[in-house]
Amino acid sequence: MSYKLYYWPSIPGRGEFVRLALEDAGAEYVDVGRDQGATAVAQMIHNGAHFAPPILADEYESVSHVAHILAWISRPLELAPGDERDFRRMHQMQLTVTDFVGEIHDTHHPLGPSLYYDEQKEAAARRSAVFISDRLPKFLDYFERMLTDNPDSDEWAIGRRCTTLDLSLFQVMRGLRHAFPNALSANETPALNELTRRVARRRGIAAYLDSERCIDFNQDGIFRHYPELDGPNR
Repeated sequence: MSYKLYYWPSIPGRGEFVRLALEDAGAEYVDVGRDQGATAVAQMIHNGAHFAPPILADEYESVSHVAHILAWISRPLELAPGDERDFRRMHQMQLTVTDFVGEIHDTHHPLGPSLYYDEQKEAAARRSAVFISDRLPKFLDYFERMLTDNPDSDEWAIGRRCTTLDLSLFQVMRGLRHAFPNALSANETPALNELTRRVARRRGIAAYLDSERCIDFNQDGIFRHYPELDGPNR
């Protein structure tokens, strides 16, 4: 199966969650934004039934929203648990990842994406303080518990093998280490840390991270490092 991924060419962003699944599985895909530019992505949105990227298409259909895309491709890419109940739980946790990513984004853009960061610095500082003291520990504790409580594996979040959820948690932890290194270090997350190391060693992921296809985190994406928004260095 060959896919076309539509996402903005200069940032990892939400498209990275989809890329990681495709790269881990060694799937054949075209990264349209990086091959043809942002205009091709904008045209796909204009012509189709999608509000925003990422959008993934095959020869039959196109699907948007990260959690929806990952649910769609997880089985053909062999990145889904075998049990149907576990599949639903995986999707449930993936939607929680979506909530987490939204809150991370809103630390630097609490008044909305149409304003520059410099236009909402005061609100961002207040939002980040609450995120660091309250929301970040709650999300991390939840995913840490899901990892340690999995009855089928002491390596993965759900079922007996790596799933798209594990790849997404890997990306979130990488992003948090870039955006909030001090705040993250203040939270004990041994299971998530080990998961991050385990995913990084997977053949497809390791090759991708070492390639020119992988774009570094930057100040235009979801995970942005503003020292004034991070917690104190401990």
